[in-house]
Amino acid sequence: MTALDWAVLLGTIAFIVVYGIWKYRGTSTMEGYLRGGSDLRWPTIGLSIMATQASAITFLSVPGQAYEDGMRFVQFYFGLPLAMVFISKVIVPIYYRLRVYTAYEYLETRFDLKTRLLAAFLFLLSRGLAAGITIYAPAIILSAILGWSLTWTNVGIGAAVVLYTVLGGTKAVSQTQKQQMVVILIGMFLAAVIIVRLLPEGVSVGDAASLAGALGRMNVVDLHFDPQSRYNLWSGLLGGFFLSLAYFGTDQSQVQRYLTGRSTAESRLGLLFNGMLKIPMQAAILFIGILVLSFHLFVRPPVFFNEPAWERATHGAHAAQLQAIDARWDDAFETRRADAWRYLEADRTGDAQALAQARQSLVDSQAVMKDLRAEAKTALQAADPRIETEDTDYIFIGFVIKWLPSGLVGLLVAVILCAAMSSTASELNALGSTMVVDIYKRALRPGQSDTHYVKASKAFTVLWGGLAIAFATFASLLDNLIEAVNILGSIFYGTVLGVFLTAFFLRRIGGTAVFLGALVGQAVVTTLFFTSDLGYLWYNLVGCAVVMASATALSLAFPAPRPS
Repeated sequence: MTALDWAVLLGTIAFIVVYGIWKYRGTSTMEGYLRGGSDLRWPTIGLSIMATQASAITFLSVPGQAYEDGMRFVQFYFGLPLAMVFISKVIVPIYYRLRVYTAYEYLETRFDLKTRLLAAFLFLLSRGLAAGITIYAPAIILSAILGWSLTWTNVGIGAAVVLYTVLGGTKAVSQTQKQQMVVILIGMFLAAVIIVRLLPEGVSVGDAASLAGALGRMNVVDLHFDPQSRYNLWSGLLGGFFLSLAYFGTDQSQVQRYLTGRSTAESRLGLLFNGMLKIPMQAAILFIGILVLSFHLFVRPPVFFNEPAWERATHGAHAAQLQAIDARWDDAFETRRADAWRYLEADRTGDAQALAQARQSLVDSQAVMKDLRAEAKTALQAADPRIETEDTDYIFIGFVIKWLPSGLVGLLVAVILCAAMSSTASELNALGSTMVVDIYKRALRPGQSDTHYVKASKAFTVLWGGLAIAFATFASLLDNLIEAVNILGSIFYGTVLGVFLTAFFLRRIGGTAVFLGALVGQAVVTTLFFTSDLGYLWYNLVGCAVVMASATALSLAFPAPRPS
């Protein structure tokens, strides 16, 4: 990175953090610290919701996901707009009517204390682990760029986010997320423009999409029903709907974002704003990965996208083997590049037979390069068993560092760090709030002053930040970060959602029945995760259905107490 890149990066981050801390410092009441004074308007709420979901993982992993697997990941979000409508209509009015600080307070009102504590515990477990992954994601960037220790980079980023979250509180998190989201959108737009300009002369955006389509990457909608497929129309609409319903309706990191609204209407508009923009935004980020793929059809990509690791390995005992693979890679790339030009020429002439032959040649040459990448990873593992061979998350950042102009590199790194800060701050803020409201204040130290609970919330935020940093040191064992976060959420979200939907719609079921039903549902989903090939989006539907069915059956043995 050049001096200009560092100036852009540090200036952007410093302005956002200092502004948030300075303007919203010194809040000493629970209403101000945990709910932000409940006076935010819908644009801030909507951007805060988007920024919470769009972590650094989104901008590291999603372009790489498209590069390797195509556009089909966008189907993951097809159920989200429907979930936003449901939450706006059903859930938001309940939370506002009860004036809750956390979503789980409602469960005690509807059921009992043990059900509230169970739901809060599942949230703390799942979101605490996810916070570790969101810290790890930007650490990849800095450790790769600067050659720093990945462990100490995790510690540095985590400590900075903890400081920012503790000093600023909920309102600072929401307000700075608005600024961070603006930086993110500008940065990704400029990246897309530059990538298009980097395509070879005579290759348009339409040509890039056509080439990607020939390689099976423009697979936006898959109509086949396959429970083992992670991404198709049905898993997106059904599994994605229940995942979004659980995440936005019951996950405190999102609930806390729209509880800061000045009215029910403002919160609803913020949610609907997110529902309308999320799919186009996610498709655009995926298409950036498609553009990077198309660029590398004409410009040689690395054999292994974690290039510092590859460089170190080529100077070791297996150097000759890796250099031989690299030489074969050169030959395979030249063949694929010729096939790509041949495909474009056939596409422009309209000769169907020539186009079919060119497409098959391109697919075959792509398969050769895929096999070479697999061989290279095996050789790397033999050279150094400690090397993480999954390099999807390095694809986009490697492209940014190598090909984007000075200044824009700093802005794109700032984009990723802004996303990391916004998402991690929301998670830690919600973890601290849930810990103090649902466990500490309710079960351990009731009857204390507001100042006491604000201090406790800050202390718990620091504690969860430390645990998230510890988990971040193990995140390199995961294949793809964006999938890891979604899989982790899906393991727990279905159970929590089942408890909430039982509370909303099955009025005759009591606390003991739903508590036991939740244990059954969580056991079923955990068993499926370890023993089946079921696509993870279906865990949300299965977990929710099992909880509601089990609670209904158990209510015969454990009927709800009659109202006094």
